[in-house]
Amino acid sequence: MDAILVLTALVAACTLGGGLYEFIVVDAVWPDRPDIVSPRHGGLSRKRFWIVIHVAFELLLVASLVTAWSTPEVRNPLLIALASHGAMRIWSALDFIPKALAFERMEPQEIPREAARRWVSRSKLRFPLDLITMAAVAAALAAALAR
Repeated sequence: MDAILVLTALVAACTLGGGLYEFIVVDAVWPDRPDIVSPRHGGLSRKRFWIVIHVAFELLLVASLVTAWSTPEVRNPLLIALASHGAMRIWSALDFIPKALAFERMEPQEIPREAARRWVSRSKLRFPLDLITMAAVAAALAAALAR
């Protein structure tokens, strides 16, 4: 159980770091440089990172839950992580991802700067959910290691 939890925590940290990188580095620039999020124009492809990291995290989180199910002090924080991550992913799937894909399909000069700024501002609101997820996974790991 501990090895799976360690991997889950490491990948959760990667999602947190990826989120920080996006809103500190990428999102700070792209409303004024829309080509930066246009893979067709040499910009980055966010989905190359996010699809891999989210699938890895979700599989590891489920594996961690399965292996820790009989240990409430580990299971309960993992359920909190599942809930916060699930809320962030559902919100992203219904709102942020479709808009990001639409921005990627547009020619960079056609992307409305104000729409990009609104997307960036609202996207930062997902970060607290990532923090909750990371804190819950860390709490689960600490509980598992303390046993």
